[in-house]
Amino acid sequence: MSPDVMIDIKDLEVRYPTAYAVRGISLSIGRGEIFGLLGPNGAGKTTTLACIEGLRAPTAGSVRVAGFELPRQAAQARQLLGVQLQKTALFDALSALELVRLYAALYDCYPSRAEAIALLDRFNLGGKAGARAGQLSGGQQQRLALALALVNDPQVVLLDEPSTALDPQSRRAVWSLVREMQREGRTVLLTTHSMEEAQELCDRVGIVDGGRLVALGAPGELIHRYAPPLPPAEAARRQPNLEDVFLALTGRGLAVISEEL
Repeated sequence: MSPDVMIDIKDLEVRYPTAYAVRGISLSIGRGEIFGLLGPNGAGKTTTLACIEGLRAPTAGSVRVAGFELPRQAAQARQLLGVQLQKTALFDALSALELVRLYAALYDCYPSRAEAIALLDRFNLGGKAGARAGQLSGGQQQRLALALALVNDPQVVLLDEPSTALDPQSRRAVWSLVREMQREGRTVLLTTHSMEEAQELCDRVGIVDGGRLVALGAPGELIHRYAPPLPPAEAARRQPNLEDVFLALTGRGLAVISEEL
């Protein structure tokens, strides 16, 4: 495995008694890359992330993070991982400062008060250090979740739908923070249902459907390769985008519904 490859997945399969969640996914994500894992609900994104986090053992295939094999070397890999879940349990009664210290302690890191507040400042939360998590707005809670993902200074950051349900201003703030992570040399793997977000942020994306990887490449490359021609009236108003690609590759159910209607 090349030292520039931070996540390496080969022939990954996860099978349940009655169905496959993941069917033979293979991909590599490089150091300092922002990679988007896209797909409809139930496509296998969350299961793939769980394997990368060492929370689920593959039925077949392999997953490595910075050379550590999961789940066998999960303890070593987790020291290099920062994770922001779609729904992070923030313990509403604890302050933002207390949460930073709590999450850091889980990695055997013990920042001083000044260091913890400096981390919050990076996410424009320094003034909320004493506020309870339950008192924060949705956008502030999302930024706090991102701050908690960095308490151990990780090399790889996993973000599960980082801007879900945020207003446009908060969403753009999160995008800026993700780009900052990349400038610091971190590898970022994110899942999202926002094709605008993926097209704006990601160096490459992988589209999964039915547990299989159906497309892999830079957003512009995939648009050129897979976007269907737009109707003339629509083509006069806009250019093809990643959402067109996503629907073309995964929108079979939508097409069936349209035919039935």
